[in-house]
Amino acid sequence: MNNNNHPNDVIVSGIHLELTPSLKQFVVDKTARLFRHEESIVRLRVELECDPKQAVDKRFTAKGHIIIHGPDMNATESSDECHKAVALLVDKLDRMLRRRSRYFKVQRT
Repeated sequence: MNNNNHPNDVIVSGIHLELTPSLKQFVVDKTARLFRHEESIVRLRVELECDPKQAVDKRFTAKGHIIIHGPDMNATESSDECHKAVALLVDKLDRMLRRRSRYFKVQRT
């Protein structure tokens, strides 16, 4: 387990969106899974954006940027609800981390 992570390893910012403490806590709780799976994450930045000019099903966008030892990882997800966009983003980042982990295991053999 990675015990040297500090609470500021997750940076949450909002673009055209007011971040409530409960929304920030939701993002931190969801992204904790990523830190449990991968020890070499240096920092995780999550940007939440609300664009009222977009279609209703793509109104909220969650962007994730993982700074990790090696190439950084970026992902974007859009949805009709902010919480759903965050959940989809964390799932996508988790898949990316697992794929990266499997790749390095294959490289070692």
